[in-house]
Amino acid sequence: MSEPLALLRDLISRESVTPEDAGCQDLLAARLVKLNFKEERLNFNDTQNIWLRRGEAKPLFTFLGHTDVVPPGPLEAWLSPPFVPTIRDGKLYGRGAADMKGGIACFLIAVERFIAKHPNHQGSIAVMLTSDEEGIATNGVVKVMEVLEQRHEKIDWCLVGEPSSDKKIGDVIRVGRRGSLCAKLTVIGIQGHVAYPELADNPIHSFAPALKELTEEIWDQGNLFFPPTSLQVSNINSGTGAENIIPGSAEVQFNLRFCTELSEATIKQRTSAILDKYNFTYEIQWRLSGNPFLTEKGVLIDATHAAIKTVTGFDTLDDTGGGTSDGRFIAPTGAQVIELGPLNESIHKINENVGIDDLEILTAIYEQIMVNLLVKPTL
Repeated sequence: MSEPLALLRDLISRESVTPEDAGCQDLLAARLVKLNFKEERLNFNDTQNIWLRRGEAKPLFTFLGHTDVVPPGPLEAWLSPPFVPTIRDGKLYGRGAADMKGGIACFLIAVERFIAKHPNHQGSIAVMLTSDEEGIATNGVVKVMEVLEQRHEKIDWCLVGEPSSDKKIGDVIRVGRRGSLCAKLTVIGIQGHVAYPELADNPIHSFAPALKELTEEIWDQGNLFFPPTSLQVSNINSGTGAENIIPGSAEVQFNLRFCTELSEATIKQRTSAILDKYNFTYEIQWRLSGNPFLTEKGVLIDATHAAIKTVTGFDTLDDTGGGTSDGRFIAPTGAQVIELGPLNESIHKINENVGIDDLEILTAIYEQIMVNLLVKPTL
């Protein structure tokens, strides 16, 4: 059994549904400490975070990952128990196999192999792990970065092991992500009997024209790196459940995935301008999950392209698609950030899986990236 496969099976067997870590970080830290990594626990509330660093010199290359996973969903729908790693048809099945314990297993083994071959490498290597990426992400990487910033400990290059690959390992790397802005809108009306609408104020009727305009708004045209901004309604709740009562309020939740053409402030202003046209009473609460970020062509991207070419023989595609990741908390510090990991086809699904052969390919790519950055820094 290959080293990354053995480690991944151990990680999957630990039921670390967010924000639980279930001992994953202890297992990984014990291996890295043997390689002269300094271990630092930075836990906040119910979230487990760990910062492991080898060396003090610049530049600092960091692997970033999360040990928490999403809930498995209905257990009876799985072909094998989600926390019992199971091999079938050349794939390893289990919750977290691709998102993102697979990436973690590969980069840890890559670090071990790299240091065995290059114990006197240039710069420093770090591993940052959290247990709340799949949750609300308020006590994880964002808090760790506050600590690092306060003591002026700067990351130069950060590789997030999120599942970025599409059809084959390394065919896509994420070089940026859209921002995510969430809204909870409460439209306030007057409850009443459906037979006497003149004595009530139906918040659904009042809001409907504004909803149509919000969803049809062209927020921007996107740009060379990002698609146009998108607003999507995720939940609408109203009414008492009775069919003869006009509701007194309606709650609407929506999200904007926005590109670098827009800012949080601009979105809020434009949203308020649309709502205010229709003369209904409302309250709105906003939550910024993360601003968009983009890593321009440079040392990290060049080293990654070269590593993928060396290991696989093909060229990779730079992309900014997908949801959010913890990379959004690293990029604002000035670090170059990319995401590279397993195939993303099965993430968050029933019967999540990763190809067994893919694990060795990904491990080799990670190791070659470190070679390109810390042994052959002329790239």
